[in-house]
Amino acid sequence: MSNLWERVEGLIGAENLDRLAEKKVAVVGLGSGGGFVALSLAMSGLGQFVLVDNDELESGNVTRHVADLRYIGENKAAAVADLIRKRNPDARIETREGLIEDHWDCLDDVDIVVAAVDNEQVKYAINEQCLVKRLSASYAGVYERGEGGDHVIIKPLEGPCYACWSEATREGVKVSLNPGGDLDYGMIGAMGTLHAEPGLWVNVTKVAGIQTDLIINELLRGTSAHEEMPANTLIVANSTLDIIEGQESEPHSSLWIEIERDPDCLVCGERLKQGLRLLAQADSDDISLEDLAASGLTTDILFEEEED
Repeated sequence: MSNLWERVEGLIGAENLDRLAEKKVAVVGLGSGGGFVALSLAMSGLGQFVLVDNDELESGNVTRHVADLRYIGENKAAAVADLIRKRNPDARIETREGLIEDHWDCLDDVDIVVAAVDNEQVKYAINEQCLVKRLSASYAGVYERGEGGDHVIIKPLEGPCYACWSEATREGVKVSLNPGGDLDYGMIGAMGTLHAEPGLWVNVTKVAGIQTDLIINELLRGTSAHEEMPANTLIVANSTLDIIEGQESEPHSSLWIEIERDPDCLVCGERLKQGLRLLAQADSDDISLEDLAASGLTTDILFEEEED
């Protein structure tokens, strides 16, 4: 080991550092949050990355991105890969320039997926793939104007999937059965985002830093460095925030809440399991969401319009 990792080894131990060096993380979306998470993981000893992004870095991105003016016009995944190599020269990095929908194969052998995209439609698609591939995934969001944010690690069939988690935490989300037979997810807004207007870079990195720490903690599960968290969802207030209705949380405070799996969730709940049982001609592990879609037991997520 070079002295590059001396302080990290002193904190988590040589065995755990070696463990992190062998872990592989896929970061889907290398914008302000995803880029920070990817670079921070690399600087913490993570050794293998798959970076996926479809966009080029523009000048307007630079004030809220780890990449600087040198990378204008470059694909964000390629830019962040270069920055990682400058901090962690032993890192093994695969970049995919394009939409994740065209690169699902890159998730086949990763340990965790970081879903760092703004588009809710894509998050639901990632959720489906993680259920099929039995992958854990980290989701974080920054609220309007950076007033706060949240983070959850979704573990397939061990708690809520992203669909039932978001129905419990995102206003206006409703899951309903689609009789048409296609997996057709609605979107919030014309671009499918949460209408977020994130604030300053520090607002983004505060949430992204917490996300990075919790990802590392999850990757070290089963070791002496792992710490069990109080619940599955952390909500952070950057300013005074009404997290629980009628109860204001003070600036720079946080709250852990446990979101339960919805047994009636049409993506991961009891109806899904019933559909799988109907389909099961072999071991249930061989049945995928594609099989379920073919059975006609498919879903459609609709978003209720907010009242003015």
